[in-house]
Amino acid sequence: MTLLLAHVSDLHLDGTARASERAARTLDYLRTLPQAPDALLVSGDIAEHAADEEYREAARLLDLPFPVLLCPGNHDDRGAMRALLLGERPAKEPLNRVREVGGAAVLACDSTVPGQDGGHLDPATLVWINDTLSDLPAHMPALLALHHPPVRVHHPLPDSMRLDNADDLAGLLRAHPRVAGILVGHAHTGGATTFAGRPLLLAPGVTWTLRMPWEGEPAANRDQPPGVAFHVLGEDHRLTTHFRAVV
Repeated sequence: MTLLLAHVSDLHLDGTARASERAARTLDYLRTLPQAPDALLVSGDIAEHAADEEYREAARLLDLPFPVLLCPGNHDDRGAMRALLLGERPAKEPLNRVREVGGAAVLACDSTVPGQDGGHLDPATLVWINDTLSDLPAHMPALLALHHPPVRVHHPLPDSMRLDNADDLAGLLRAHPRVAGILVGHAHTGGATTFAGRPLLLAPGVTWTLRMPWEGEPAANRDQPPGVAFHVLGEDHRLTTHFRAVV
């Protein structure tokens, strides 16, 4: 078993030609790869204003020849995502989904708090994560995906609105060694660290890239090309990640 999971984040589709071109360029790159990924993970902030037309554009762009997994971000709306991207009833409860691909389970979790920029995994989501991991077949590895990083990324902007109950998630993960890594967005910068003893990988942003403090101002570097992360989960359940700029 080897899972190849493509990962993009923070498209922020807003009706402008710039946002549309960058998203289309990124997804066309994935669509034309010589080897298709087993799935694509989009870890939130698909739309800028959560407008219906933004999600209709996302639906067109995300019509890909492989599965697409979605996490909501703080700019997204659960009900609109359900109705316009998933073809479901536009309910307001947390949007949590699991997909088995490439011999592994990818849990796309909802860390959003309606009306707020910061993140929180509410009790229902924590219970869902625990129950879903517990019910997987023996020896099946899992990846956990959410929008908000549960750790500092060392920039004041994303660090001011990261996941606020990281200890709850860390405690849950201690009971589930099958989780091989945590995949997040929100920070608009590719990166790698650890959380609860697991690799934690940040997807680069599609719409713009975060300048780190040592790179100067302004925080949003709009000239950097969109980015993609490729996560490879091998037979030994070891996670390897490759970052690519889409020029």
